[in-house]
Amino acid sequence: MLTIFGKSWGGNGFCDGYSRRDFIKVGGMALGGLSLPQMLQSDAQAGTGSNHRAIINIYMPGGPSHIDLWDPKPAAPAEIRGEFNPIATNVPGIEICELFPRMASMMDKFIPVRSICDADGRHDAYQCMTGWKKGQREPREGRPNWGAWVSHLQGKVNDAVPSNVSLMYPTGNRTWGLPEKGGFLGAKNAPFGLVEKDPKKSAANMELQGITLDRLRDREALRSAVDRFRREADVSGLADSMDVYNQQALGILTTSPLADALDLSKEDPKVLARYGENDPRYQRDGAPKMIRNFCIARRLVEAGARVVSLNYSRWDWHGGDGLNFPRSRQEFPLLDQGMSALIEDLHERGMGDDVSVVLWGEFGRTPKINKNNSRDHWPRVSCAMLAGGGMQTGQVLGATNRYGEHAEKRPVKFQEIFATLYKNVGINTSEIRFFDLTGTPQYMVEEGIEPIHEIL
Repeated sequence: MLTIFGKSWGGNGFCDGYSRRDFIKVGGMALGGLSLPQMLQSDAQAGTGSNHRAIINIYMPGGPSHIDLWDPKPAAPAEIRGEFNPIATNVPGIEICELFPRMASMMDKFIPVRSICDADGRHDAYQCMTGWKKGQREPREGRPNWGAWVSHLQGKVNDAVPSNVSLMYPTGNRTWGLPEKGGFLGAKNAPFGLVEKDPKKSAANMELQGITLDRLRDREALRSAVDRFRREADVSGLADSMDVYNQQALGILTTSPLADALDLSKEDPKVLARYGENDPRYQRDGAPKMIRNFCIARRLVEAGARVVSLNYSRWDWHGGDGLNFPRSRQEFPLLDQGMSALIEDLHERGMGDDVSVVLWGEFGRTPKINKNNSRDHWPRVSCAMLAGGGMQTGQVLGATNRYGEHAEKRPVKFQEIFATLYKNVGINTSEIRFFDLTGTPQYMVEEGIEPIHEIL
């Protein structure tokens, strides 16, 4: 969230009207009150890199039903197979839910993953954002958001766009809206947040509010104010780097690539129409159905982002909070439209092999339908949909037993998918080791975890 020098805060401001809080918020994104200049520091040893392969991580808060999405069980009893029928896809032998006709027609560009077997069972985004189970050998500084690793190792494509970007909306269930932070890799690699509670206000956060460009570019006045702030601030590490990275901060705030990427009025209306229409209403305690954020994610990648994470809608339907099958009839067609549009868009722009896409939630749903005609939490197996990244698409990865209860063929771990996505952007997880502040070696994934060779 960007707030650029708003009104001063009562008697706590400096003589030129800038407040202590203003400086904490300059280009800041609610991550411990850290400033944009700090967030823009790139790892000195990583360099900016020349490769611009990227990843789009679409998180479905609440745990979508694996059976009702990509793993239909038409031969199972009615209390398991549910109300939907499978349809054939353009890949012989692969069937998915009938409410996804667009994706079915281009299944040669997708990989349904049907056998994720190690969901933590927690109702949050943590495992989809870090690859680790919560509390699993948790380092003191915390696990980094997975995009932080990419930012740390590959740096920025250009100074105008952060490498690691979050389009995660804050949610009523707070844990569904957390992209996680930089952890032991530091705030400089944390995801750069671009949205706030009200979707309609998010674009406005990129505007210069309460200050003209001329005033912002008055470097002498700004530097003088920063110096005064440093002398008075008692926030560890906050002001130390403001002068060093002030130029980079001004570069982002006064140049157009990042703001342009967020401005869908600059998109071809015909392309934008493919994605469907946004619904800014929050789905109870989940995220809004901002389907056009899929397009914004593509635009951010084009502008220079390496990793874009976003949350979409709400998928926790037990009965009292929405019946599984009526809600599926509402949600699935729009998701079908948005996902097919995104993959089609990437391929048309020659980005299909360079941009990996993953769509998933924190766990699956009970094979047996409950008394409310819905499905409950089921961590024993869950699903994902992969696309792009130069992967061998047009195949199914893994299989569950005949009732969709557990992985029967090729069990897949969350970290295997992360290792695969890292591999797609040129990072070999087995070669990376980072020493945290305690001197403890930390790794991207657990020892022995490898990319999924079947799809590479």
